[in-house]
Amino acid sequence: MNAYIVDAVRSPVGRKNGTLSVLRGDDLAAQVLNTLVRRSDLDPGAIEDVQMGCVTQIGEQGWNVGRMAVLAAGWPVGVSATTVDRQCGSSMQTNFNAAAAIASGQLDLVVSAGVEMMSRVPMGSNGGSISGEVTSRYEIVMQGTSAELLAKEWRIGRDAQDAYSLESHRRAVAAIDEGRFESEIAPIDLPDEPSGGGAATRTRFAVDEAARRDTSLEKLAALAPAFQADGTVTAGNSSQIVDGAAAVLIASEDALATHALEPRARFVSFGLAGVDPTRMLHGNPEAINKAVGRAGLTLDDIGVIEVNEAFAVVVLQTAADLGLAERMGDVNPNGGGISLGHPLGATGARITATLLPELERRGARYGVASMCVGFGMAIAAVVERL
Repeated sequence: MNAYIVDAVRSPVGRKNGTLSVLRGDDLAAQVLNTLVRRSDLDPGAIEDVQMGCVTQIGEQGWNVGRMAVLAAGWPVGVSATTVDRQCGSSMQTNFNAAAAIASGQLDLVVSAGVEMMSRVPMGSNGGSISGEVTSRYEIVMQGTSAELLAKEWRIGRDAQDAYSLESHRRAVAAIDEGRFESEIAPIDLPDEPSGGGAATRTRFAVDEAARRDTSLEKLAALAPAFQADGTVTAGNSSQIVDGAAAVLIASEDALATHALEPRARFVSFGLAGVDPTRMLHGNPEAINKAVGRAGLTLDDIGVIEVNEAFAVVVLQTAADLGLAERMGDVNPNGGGISLGHPLGATGARITATLLPELERRGARYGVASMCVGFGMAIAAVVERL
């Protein structure tokens, strides 16, 4: 059975301590959920489950933030929800979970979503000590240190990383200015604020704010290494800490007919990879090859390739291993985590929401979305435009 993508939407991405930081994660996700069903003229009571990706499940993002978002959205209490943590791949995993449930005939209408309010719930604040059984087998390092290991092993220098990062910002700014993101963004209502005359005003936030228009190679080159003194990985060639939420409506063929829904695409296949947890970030090629192979395709069949920009070196390493040097225009054509930001648990769904309109713009049939995952994993999906 096919798992059809009816629609996918996302909030605009907010800078750390920026516009979205006045909202709780569950309240932000609730607005995105409501936009998703409103765009499809769908009664939310028809949805059987919400799968919500979130990495830092503590504080305001605790207590099963997926369920809290459903309740905050005012959906019927019969709509169940769960929260999933596959680190940076969390809401790509919820895509996987939802698609698998539909393909197996267990469910007919599922929302895959994700949220991360990194301004309000600091990354890593839910972590504790690591088992001695793990540390006796593996050297556990920060992801930035892992990125340095990749840069050294794949011989990807600072200049290449900075050049890629500049291009990411350039592409994101161009996409914003040309209105390419408008069809995927759910405008967010911010809390009322008193105006100069004392009356309350409501602000709507609808444009990504993390992309830097004024950056340059000179500015990027001036940044100090962030993880080791003689390193090449900086804040400028790493993903930005941001706030955001996204959601994907996934349906069976029966649900399409029952609710008069028109699909935009379908999930064809997924791929998972487990790799060395010290280098940790190099699993994208394996996950992509598995997903593409399972679909009976080759990379030549793939029109758009989204690789989460956790670090510039991750995308460049993936491109090197997959032989994409001549196809970099097809890789993250609208920017990514370096320019738009990487709201951990929301990024898989965010990339899905960005991939669909890009496939439609290009008239391309197949796209891939992939992301590396902390402690040595990766996840990828093949999507077919309908």
